[in-house]
Amino acid sequence: MSKITKWGILGCGKIANKFAEGLEVLPVAILEAVASKTEGKAENFGKIFGVKNTYNNYEELVNNPAVDVIYVATTHNFHYKNALLCLNHGKPVLCEKPITLNAKQAEQLINTARNNNLFLMEAMWTRFIPCIVKLNEFLDEGLLGEIQHVTANFGIKKELDPKVRSFNPDLGGGALLDLGIYPISFARMIYKQPPSKIKSSAYIGKTNVDEKSCYLFEYENGQTAMLSSSHRLIMPHDASIFGTKGYLEIPHFYHPTKMILKLEGRPKKTIKIPFKSTGYNYEAMEVMQCLNTGKLESKIMPLDETLEIMKTMDILRSQWHLKYPGE
Repeated sequence: MSKITKWGILGCGKIANKFAEGLEVLPVAILEAVASKTEGKAENFGKIFGVKNTYNNYEELVNNPAVDVIYVATTHNFHYKNALLCLNHGKPVLCEKPITLNAKQAEQLINTARNNNLFLMEAMWTRFIPCIVKLNEFLDEGLLGEIQHVTANFGIKKELDPKVRSFNPDLGGGALLDLGIYPISFARMIYKQPPSKIKSSAYIGKTNVDEKSCYLFEYENGQTAMLSSSHRLIMPHDASIFGTKGYLEIPHFYHPTKMILKLEGRPKKTIKIPFKSTGYNYEAMEVMQCLNTGKLESKIMPLDETLEIMKTMDILRSQWHLKYPGE
């Protein structure tokens, strides 16, 4: 790939910084412009990363003809509105996960992209990490045999503060959309289909968002997945895949650097596969490869799969009677 892609970033928070760091290691990527509605934030961001175009509104960013694609890095509640703004101005979009608050918004966003022949992808960066790419190669080869069970957990203990995103329903708070999407997307990647039955339990805290939850997914042929997420518990960010020939343990499964393989009759084997920079560079590479080859979506993170995952999370929230403002 030799064509230079000029990026814009909409929203200048913590994850935008990580993405910008990732772009710095890609010779074919230039961070052309950034925008934030918080006064001075885009300018400060631009100084750190050497961005010549910084805006305190989103309209100037989406109207910049030099920008080839925009990474939407705002809070969950703004993803739909911000991504739609970009698409309506003819800009391809990489939108931070979850792509929207719910499946209805996701479907509308996907239809807009498809109707306008524009690229759109949910930024599930895990899919593009080298260790996960190798994991999928193992599964395609049938290394573990038929997969029967998957486990994955993601928990980060945070102090309860109604104003911060994690606990604020106005900002799409809760562990499910923030952390639970990782194990849910992981299970979808392994089984290549949505669950046929969903059972779950959640604790809805004082701010009316899910602080912790667990999900039992059942699939055809008796396959299962046990998943969980929490904003109030320290949990190992680990996953395991169990097949008829053995199992794989994946520490820090959302951005792993190694896997532990155990095949029947053989000793455990550790497979180390590090990644460069922040890891966000790999999803950026996928976007640029798609754009350079005229693809409107990624085969690794296709839009129909994004929509399926959103529908699964809608079902979970319906089981908990959890709705966000405006739904």
